[in-house]
Amino acid sequence: MLDATAFTRPSLTAFCRLDELGLVVVGQHLEPKRAVLACRVAEDDRWCRRCGDEGAPRDSVTRQLAHEPFGWRPTTLLVTVRRYRCSGCGHVWRQDTTKAAEPRARLSRRALRWALEALVCQHLTVARIAEALAVSWDTANDAVLAEGRRVLINDPTRFDGVKVIGVDEHCWRHTRRGDKFVTVIIDLTPIRAGTGPARLLDMVPGRSKQAFKNWLADRDQSFRDSVEVVAMDGFTGFKTATTEELPDAVAVMDPFHAVRLAGDAMDDCRRRVQQAIHGHRGRTGDPLYTARRTCTPAPTCTPTSSANGSGPCSPPTSTSSSKRPGGSTSA
Repeated sequence: MLDATAFTRPSLTAFCRLDELGLVVVGQHLEPKRAVLACRVAEDDRWCRRCGDEGAPRDSVTRQLAHEPFGWRPTTLLVTVRRYRCSGCGHVWRQDTTKAAEPRARLSRRALRWALEALVCQHLTVARIAEALAVSWDTANDAVLAEGRRVLINDPTRFDGVKVIGVDEHCWRHTRRGDKFVTVIIDLTPIRAGTGPARLLDMVPGRSKQAFKNWLADRDQSFRDSVEVVAMDGFTGFKTATTEELPDAVAVMDPFHAVRLAGDAMDDCRRRVQQAIHGHRGRTGDPLYTARRTCTPAPTCTPTSSANGSGPCSPPTSTSSSKRPGGSTSA
């Protein structure tokens, strides 16, 4: 049995993690499809922010916030916020609730954290997150983007230690309107060092030389000086942007595209030999038919040769060939 001295008095405030938000639960209303917790601000905040005199309670207002769900039941916080009037200057203010949520936000800080973890770690859709929080899709999507930008993108240390980067285009939007492609930049330093998987650094709208060049130009000089290798496909735009912005970095073709080019060249050669010998394209019984696509690349191919030389066979090579933008949509 558990030690009885380890138990404390039940506290809904602590259970719902509202003490982290500076709130105290004073009541609850439970329904089959949702739960509403009546809360108040823990601190009085009765001192005037202009003259410093003590204020007198004037009235109160309520603020509704979506909170992290418990048991997949949407939880809503109904926060009573007291308003004060200064006895000296007459200034009127509300209790400070910035610890619980951003000004004019509809989600609490715990709900924002839960939504971001659900999207990144649990791979839930925005629609499922919005359903769990009992908010609209636009509200959940805007909140997740803002929190992700604050926690992940605006992190000044996320570019530290980056020495090898990879760049490629990716088809982001499968619709007729709008830009369909983005340029994806990833950190390959853990792959080369053998310390972990690759890490996404950024996604830039567009798939041109200028898109990648502008992204490199926006980075500080210390980051550009630390980059040693840039892996890419055969698009000369990425190669030119690397040469202009990272003159000391080595541009290489990543293993996937190196093996892809080798496989395409071998298959073209096989078709020409087949046509010259038999006068037609490959058929099932022809000797060279079974040799087609012997060097077909896989997303997980490595730049090492197999024992019999029949697998993906070449290390990353310097980019010297060119292709039109959009020749590949792998990222």
